[in-house]
Amino acid sequence: MRIAIVKLSALGDIVHAMAVLQFIKKYNQEILIDWVVEENYLELVKFNPDINQVHLINLKRAKRKKSLFLLLSELIKIRKLDSYDLVIDMQGLMKSALISKLIKSKKTIGFDKESIRERFASFFYTDKFNFEYSKNVIERNYSLIEFALGLSISKEQIQSKVPFLFTRKNRLDIKLSRTKKNILLIPGASHISKCYPPTKFAEITSLIDANFFISWGSFEEKMLADKIQVESDNVVVCNKQSIDELIFLISKSDLVIGSDTGPTHIAWALNIPSITLFGPTPGNRNTWETRINKIIESDSKVDSFKINKNDFSIKNIQPKVIVKMAQELINK
Repeated sequence: MRIAIVKLSALGDIVHAMAVLQFIKKYNQEILIDWVVEENYLELVKFNPDINQVHLINLKRAKRKKSLFLLLSELIKIRKLDSYDLVIDMQGLMKSALISKLIKSKKTIGFDKESIRERFASFFYTDKFNFEYSKNVIERNYSLIEFALGLSISKEQIQSKVPFLFTRKNRLDIKLSRTKKNILLIPGASHISKCYPPTKFAEITSLIDANFFISWGSFEEKMLADKIQVESDNVVVCNKQSIDELIFLISKSDLVIGSDTGPTHIAWALNIPSITLFGPTPGNRNTWETRINKIIESDSKVDSFKINKNDFSIKNIQPKVIVKMAQELINK
């Protein structure tokens, strides 16, 4: 059996979707799994041994250049792929649904119109699955796979998953401590309302005797990292990293602290202790808590269907609450 999974973006969403791979293979080792992804995220999936082949698409470039020719070229490329027994759209957006439909297959499976934000996307599927949108994203992912393949994945299996992100890196460009715990801070996110204030990150570094690093991926995130460093003499700002380098750094960290963003979710995927901070997004929906992966939510009321970008309630989370949880995790 040959299947194609469509999950184009973004970093954290792809990580959450990749959790299903090991369970598909446990169900049937002979299933060949190909993955369709935006080119920017190739390093996230290309070394996973459960993925047979990665197909790249670059819709973002076509959109950035406002080029109909580039868009059609990308879609034609997808149409030319070999046929599949099954295509599963794990994204549920119009763009992912269209790509799923263009791939030649016997069945195209996705969420029904009541279960996704972009309701019209469901019209592109031959088989549709109903699962409440506000429920946990990882639970939604494995429930869709259960529906598509007829297998059973328990919550206990997810809880005891094996790490599923891989890297070819074997050295860091920073020096880790051998005597103190190494804590990685993630100040950036997709929107400023999801970011924890730099002054409060700096306060955390003054309250824990540890070796602190900051990772960043854009100019705006670098500015946040620099602000933390200005207010703290106990932190090192990393150089800009590729996804491959980021995975390796997180795998060597003792704890990751950040907001609802891709790098923090990578820690969960690698079974590295983490604290994820939530303001305008729903904590119980957007990650999977474990004994070592914890969440702290603001007191904001959150709508799963729409992020309130004027909700800066994440700033109300007190550093001492984070510090208490961090100390419990690094002392386990």
